[in-house]
Amino acid sequence: MQKVKSFLMVILLFTVLSSNAVAQAPAKIADPTAAAKKMAHALSEITGVAISPLLGMGAVGCVKYFKATPEQRDKLPWFTSPLFWIPAFVIVGLCFLKDAAGATVLPTILKKPMDAAEAVEHKISGLIATGAFVPIVASIFQAPDEAPNACLSGAGFAAIDLHWLYNGLIIPFAMLAFILVWLASNAINILILLSPFTTIDTSLKLFRAFILGTVCASAWANPWVGAVWALFIIMISYFIAGWSFRLSHFGVVFLWDFFTVRKHRFKLEAVKNKMFLSRKIQKVPARTYGKLSRNEKGELIYEYRPFLVLAQRTLILPAGNYETGRGIFYSEILRIEGDSAKTLILLPPRYLGHEEEVARLYSFAGTRDVGLRAAWAWFKSFFIGRVAPA
Repeated sequence: MQKVKSFLMVILLFTVLSSNAVAQAPAKIADPTAAAKKMAHALSEITGVAISPLLGMGAVGCVKYFKATPEQRDKLPWFTSPLFWIPAFVIVGLCFLKDAAGATVLPTILKKPMDAAEAVEHKISGLIATGAFVPIVASIFQAPDEAPNACLSGAGFAAIDLHWLYNGLIIPFAMLAFILVWLASNAINILILLSPFTTIDTSLKLFRAFILGTVCASAWANPWVGAVWALFIIMISYFIAGWSFRLSHFGVVFLWDFFTVRKHRFKLEAVKNKMFLSRKIQKVPARTYGKLSRNEKGELIYEYRPFLVLAQRTLILPAGNYETGRGIFYSEILRIEGDSAKTLILLPPRYLGHEEEVARLYSFAGTRDVGLRAAWAWFKSFFIGRVAPA
């Protein structure tokens, strides 16, 4: 409920102050209704680009380029240049071919590295769009004495010399909205990478394409409908922002460790080591990234920072017997409860081969096979039999 109130307060503040910005718009935008429509269109544009940054920036740039006269093209921002949007369309096209072939021809083992490359592209293009695209689209008002998009024309950026209230609120709001939607879209990329099934990959991509299509269609049909739909998507992204951020960071860490084979150069720290919670514990959500250690009382302490940068917090893990679980792709820390074992912590792939060291460092009861490794051990025992000691 608190999140709902916070989001509604932000939207109310944005609406009131953006109305003031429209009313006080420079003389170049004499019609407040036209200015409001531009703001509504900009909101849809930013939301659409956040879902697929490279495709969105390329499409927006291409449309603006062909709508402008030859004289106006020299004053357009950087993303309208064919030197940007043509390569952008080529990259997006290659990704589409990869997805189409992956659904029918490419085996998963070949498709996943390509999905990883696409995820890296999504992150890079999203970061570029946040700082170099969103402020341009959000700044629909120019100073009266300035030509459109001329403030940073030398660097290819648009003018942001606006009323101080507009500069102080609208553009940061647009950047925040972009980041929220981009995080949600990036979480879909991570789910695709973690999924072992091509059908799930295809379903997630179709879902993202559907959302992007509805943003474009609603904005084209009516700017007000498009703005309302964009705000709804931003609201949903706001409520799942924590989940999206944790999943995105989880995916980045696991991919980096796996593809760089970090386990061969990894060494455990003497006291604290970084890892992820596997489940919600005492209101601390799953996939929270933090450091595990033992205090002077022998308790397992998990220290973490929400969103990696906020004030540090401490979680005391439940008492009990713990073991390190050896997996094929990643390992775990288990809490033993009778005959069952509950996974409390996920160890990134860098820990593969270091399970015995983890058990010794944290004084665990020992190690055991988990996941596919445990299944393979059972298979060998059942069909091949155990080797009897001499």
